[in-house]
Amino acid sequence: MWHYILLGVIQGVFEWIPISSEGIVAFVSQFLIGEINTIDIALFLHLGTFFSVVVYFRKDWKQLFLLKDPDLLRFLIIATIVSLVIGYPLYTIIRNVATGAVLLLIMGLGLLITAFFHRTRKFHLDMDEGSSILAIIAGFLQGLAVIPGLSRSGATIFSLSLGKLSPSQILKLSYMMSAPVVLSSTVYIVIKNPVLVEGWPSLVSSFCVGILSLSFLMKVVERINFYLFALIFAVLCFIGGAIIFFI
Repeated sequence: MWHYILLGVIQGVFEWIPISSEGIVAFVSQFLIGEINTIDIALFLHLGTFFSVVVYFRKDWKQLFLLKDPDLLRFLIIATIVSLVIGYPLYTIIRNVATGAVLLLIMGLGLLITAFFHRTRKFHLDMDEGSSILAIIAGFLQGLAVIPGLSRSGATIFSLSLGKLSPSQILKLSYMMSAPVVLSSTVYIVIKNPVLVEGWPSLVSSFCVGILSLSFLMKVVERINFYLFALIFAVLCFIGGAIIFFI
């Protein structure tokens, strides 16, 4: 049980940081839980941080379900549909090849792209939360984030930064738009691989750590150099992948 709890802690810490919690969890899990597909485990653990998003933004979800925020509702619907259309085909391909050195090299490439997103986040368009185009762009990049190493939060924060949104709006949308995709993908994965339910302790630890780290990050986000963070992790992944490959 301890290995599931550890994976949950890792997920809870790295979910909000644009360096791909999926890639990190998938890599670590191949050493702790070898009998289950690492990509499936990584996606399953997102369910714990899904509940963190639901609890932390509970007032926004309440407004949404009471149909008092039509712009946000339309944005989430469009972004979710686009994300699933893009993400599912990638998932079916990557889950069968992303192991060992290949996983590390994919993570390295994904992290380089993540670093690029943060380095080029200076171009702005006249789009707000009600923009369907912004929802499509954000949903598209979120779908691509099924690739290990390509940070979901990094990709969506970059895309949302293209609009005329405040930093708090960007973070809120980035985290909230993950919820419907995570819920639908988790249901699919569990139905396909029921043994994943044995990892329920990871959901508890990822939820508890996730809500604490989310609260912390929302307060200090402006002080963190995510570009340098992602770049360092990318280099480490390439080095690790090369070592494993040649050994």
